[in-house]
Amino acid sequence: MEVEWIDIPSIKDPRGNLAVLENSKLPFEMKRVFYLHDVPSGSQRGGHALKTTFQLLIAISGSFEVILKDGVKQTAVSLNNPTQGILIPTMVWRELRDFSAGAVCLVIASKEYFEKDYFRNWESFKTAVQ
Repeated sequence: MEVEWIDIPSIKDPRGNLAVLENSKLPFEMKRVFYLHDVPSGSQRGGHALKTTFQLLIAISGSFEVILKDGVKQTAVSLNNPTQGILIPTMVWRELRDFSAGAVCLVIASKEYFEKDYFRNWESFKTAVQ
């Protein structure tokens, strides 16, 4: 499984940097934005796959690891740069772990929340992708 990295334009300034995300620069139209923060040490997030929704994950602050599984292959990536994100396509299981203190994970999704779009059981997901 190949991970697609998305570069996020950043304007550098002595007063601080400004990163910009616009629909015209993304591989999908933003429909939902949320973020994970204050994740306790040792906790994991994710643990699901989405049937029809793409997501872009960005480490706005700190770092964390993302495990991606397609039912056959597994890839681990570390996110720690607010000017790069990973695009997670449909039908890819994701697990987020090893959050550093103060880490913030921004998630930009191609669709609004819809519970029936989720696989929350690993065995059900593996059966569906085979």
